Amino acid sequence: MNAKNIMAMGLLLALLGCSKLTLENYNKIEPGMSYDEVTQLIGQPDKCDDLMGLRSCTWGDEQRSVSVTFASDKVLLFSSSNLK
Repeated sequence: MNAKNIMAMGLLLALLGCSKLTLENYNKIEPGMSYDEVTQLIGQPDKCDDLMGLRSCTWGDEQRSVSVTFASDKVLLFSSSNLK
């Protein structure tokens, strides 16, 4: 491997290791937290849907994810799948 490949792999590993989508951060989510507080903990959502005053947001993918439903910008319900 040349130096460029090693640097690229190191950068990729650093970025993957910096994910905020962890069980530790998920466990900090509490009912009543604001959308901004949640995004500070686990980052920007991958998808949000708004319906009848509720906002449902999802972080992650099929392997691991967090779902949070907000009412009036406050956490109402939340769940996770396969976080470590």
